[in-house]
Order: sequence, then structure tokens, then C-alpha cells
Amino acid sequence: MRLTLAKLLLGPLLLWQGRRVRATALRLPEAAGDRALDGGALRLLIVGDSSAAGVGATHQREALAGRLAEALATRLGQPVGWQLVATSGHGSEQALASLQAAQLARADVLVTALGVNDVVGQVAPAVALAALDGIHALAAERAGVRLSVHCAAPPMQSFPLLPQPLRWFFGQQAARFNAALSAQVAGQPSRQVLHLPAAMQRDAAALMAVDGFHPGPRGYALWAEALADQVVIGLDLPSRSMAT
Repeated sequence: MRLTLAKLLLGPLLLWQGRRVRATALRLPEAAGDRALDGGALRLLIVGDSSAAGVGATHQREALAGRLAEALATRLGQPVGWQLVATSGHGSEQALASLQAAQLARADVLVTALGVNDVVGQVAPAVALAALDGIHALAAERAGVRLSVHCAAPPMQSFPLLPQPLRWFFGQQAARFNAALSAQVAGQPSRQVLHLPAAMQRDAAALMAVDGFHPGPRGYALWAEALADQVVIGLDLPSRSMAT
């Protein structure tokens, strides 16, 4: 009710701010480098938007996929393979369509990094979550995924690029998406939600790229460490070390 009222009262201002942000925002490229790495007893399938594609990092080694594979390899003492299906601007429905069109390798773990573009595009949470259900089902059926870790939307109320009150509004929408996501996967042992680590919640602006909208290399590293811990626990894997 509060968000609906805010949208009615602030609608023209929010619309103007959104258009201005799109027109003036610094557009960074997706991270360079291969989108797949063979080898390893454990394999990852990473699906998502610009954050999954590594916008804000120079190379995939510094982005989410590379950092996560590295963090898991350190914990498991063996190489980790991965496949990345991610495109800037994709919401959950577009990510599902992209996954449907992709040639998928075998994978043990699905990681999704989606939600921001659903919030920006004002996609109803139920619609976005239905697409996430489809991504999970498709990954299990075609890639053999045993565990899906859905990354919650980041704290958009802390994004330096966004002016107020648009920043507050998107932050509230992201929190609503995250609550719906947690409720959606509750009671499903093969699906989990990862909320960004406390340091990224607390120091979001300091860990972002120069565009004020995407993680920088340090942000990706922290995110990957938290994901690696959750994957090890979720699959009950023997680990040499766990991040503290």
C-alpha cells in the first residue's frame, strides 16, 4: 500500500528521474574473457543480468563467475568448471528465454543474479518469480543441476547513480522482490536465496564500479566468497577452508 501510494504521488517525478538516469548514465561493457571453463568435479551454471556478465570488472577473472570458481576451487582443493549465460539489461523473463536458447553443459549448481532489471522495469514480483521457477526447472532438467542459489536483489537504496526519491523507491521495490523470492523458495531443499554479505549491504557505494550501479572487482570478490560458502554448505561438500 505504501509503495502504491508513493508511486501515485511521485509518479511524474520518478518517471522523469528514471528517464534522466537512462540518458546520462555511464555505460560500462561486460567483462571480457571466455564465458565457460571446462574441468573440475564441480560445475557451475551462472545465469543473469549485467552483474552476472561482469559489468564493472575488466575481465571475467575479476567478475562473479571467475571469482566464484576461484573461491570454490580454494575450498575444495580442485578446479571448478563453469558456464555463463548472462546479458546486460536482462530481467528474469529475458534470462529464461536466453537459457532456453543456450546449449547447456552439465552443471551441479545454478546461480542466478537477477532482480534489478525487474525492479527498474516495474515487473510484478509474481511474473519475475515465475520466470525464476522456469530457470530452475530448466537447469535441473537439461543440465542436471542439484542446487539452485538465487541471489537476492542488491540494496538499490544505496546506489550512488540513482537520485532521491528514485533511489528510495527502487530500494523498497528490491526489498519487496527479495521477500517474495524468499517466500517462493521456502520449503524447497534444492533452492536457496543468498542475500548479499553484510559488507556489501553496509558499504555498497564504496564497493561499486565508477558507474555507481554495478559492483567493482572488490564487490564481486566479496559476493563470490559468500556464494562459495553457501554452495559448499548447500551441497554438503568437504571443504579445506571457509571464509570468515
